[in-house]
Amino acid sequence: MIAPPSAARAHGSARIGLPPMQWNAWGVAEEATTLSPAILDLVRSALGVSGDPRPAAAIDEVTVASTRVTDDDRAALADIVGSGCVSVDPQDRLRRAGGKSTPDLLRRTATEQDAPDAVVAPGTEDEIAAILAWCADAGVAVVAFGGGTGVVGGLDPDAGRHRAVISLDLHRFDSLIDLDTTSGIAVLGAGVSGPRAEELLTEHGFSLGHFPQSFEFATIGGFAATRSSGQDSAGYGRFDDMVVGLTAITPRGTLRLGPVAKSAAGPDLRQMVLGSEGTLGIITAVALRVHPTPPHAVNEAWHFASFAEGAAAVRAVVQRGTGPTVLRLSDEVETGVNLASPGAIGVSDDAVAGGVLAITRFEGDESLCAARRDLTAETLLAAGGTSLGAAPADAWEHGRFRAPYLRDALLAIGVGCETLETATTWAKVPALRDAVVAALTTALSRPAAGLTDGSPALVMCHISHTYPTGASLYFTVVYRLGDDPLAQWAAAKADACAAIVAAGATITHHHAVGADHRPYLSAEIGEVGVAMLRAVKDALDPAGVLNPGTLIP
Repeated sequence: MIAPPSAARAHGSARIGLPPMQWNAWGVAEEATTLSPAILDLVRSALGVSGDPRPAAAIDEVTVASTRVTDDDRAALADIVGSGCVSVDPQDRLRRAGGKSTPDLLRRTATEQDAPDAVVAPGTEDEIAAILAWCADAGVAVVAFGGGTGVVGGLDPDAGRHRAVISLDLHRFDSLIDLDTTSGIAVLGAGVSGPRAEELLTEHGFSLGHFPQSFEFATIGGFAATRSSGQDSAGYGRFDDMVVGLTAITPRGTLRLGPVAKSAAGPDLRQMVLGSEGTLGIITAVALRVHPTPPHAVNEAWHFASFAEGAAAVRAVVQRGTGPTVLRLSDEVETGVNLASPGAIGVSDDAVAGGVLAITRFEGDESLCAARRDLTAETLLAAGGTSLGAAPADAWEHGRFRAPYLRDALLAIGVGCETLETATTWAKVPALRDAVVAALTTALSRPAAGLTDGSPALVMCHISHTYPTGASLYFTVVYRLGDDPLAQWAAAKADACAAIVAAGATITHHHAVGADHRPYLSAEIGEVGVAMLRAVKDALDPAGVLNPGTLIP
């Protein structure tokens, strides 16, 4: 099913190219948002900020650290991929200097920036293999780059013990390599973006159905490397549930795994590569379960009196198995702020005042949607829910990729906005939510966080992904930036992570480990688990050139 290297040749043009997103903000400039009067009133009254925007630095006003690759290095890399696919241009390097977390964007306000020492854009698997061999011999680290949407430090240009680090841009691996319409399996190149994947599949009547908030810019390879989870996971599963095969190029050789969905032929090595964040190999192609494009969809929103009541209702739906494609629940604070509707944040909604909002969506043929909707409604009504009709759910669907643009506008007026996520069993959901909210609120109220009087904070939470045994909790934090905003958030995030570890929850459900969560991984997988990861790393990457400082303690 996975095509050989000759068939997996990329179809993009043989040049470096520009990543689609802005270097110092989310997304594209044309989609940048302005803060509504309601949002400005909210942050002024709740956080005590003026609301006056600060101008951002232009990319040509920034000084980028000098490259550490030599002319001979550049010539050697050009011999592998062609001169047009190697760049040490400061702006090319700066555009691949990390991800899009709030700390990433705060660092981009500085006039001096770190960056990878070069950008290399291979077009075939053989070229990647040759690059990795050269890097191992030359003592140069490699960080794979897809859409640049990471938020946990996994894209930081960390050379580790090596003399330099290159960004390996995979945008040329941009094709639909194969489609088995009988089995419902598509093989996509690692550089295919979320929208492009849907375009390629729609031409043949299929859909992947993976829609994380990063959907517009993230890539198939990035989804696999981070164990991404999309907003339709209740219906279609996480990305790792969709994977039936993959190809990864390692310094020791090529792994071609799959495409049989289930096997008893030893441990599933696909699961070892999924979530490995570019530390074990470079993913070039992924074979994925796809489904016919759903012809019909039904949205419905629900009101519950409290988060506890809503969580119990959502659990009942999942454990009964009534089949919504989307199922999520906002807590009281998130509902009150109206975060589920980015176009109406700060505007009160009388329909959900004093309670919480749940969103459901059903996809399929009309009769299947109706049957699933009716069974779900029966369960939610029995659990104390009140239907609000389609409008709030439609508003969420319309704006679900817009929230990161709001963060940029908030940062410009001195308001921090960051997210973190975790997951636990249903029995522990209430206590975990309370512990993380308390940790963040307390940390941001401390004067030591960078403000002499502390920072008031809005801590919001929603259940983002659900399973019969548990759920993921996704937190959004809005707070006034202090004098040292990086230290301010680092302290708050550390306290939140400590609360997560103490509660026995996972340190990450879908954002991945990266550099940010790496200190907490040992507590989750134990000494034996760490030893296993290190052993696999040493076997596949003996020179340690693949993404130093990420994932492995």
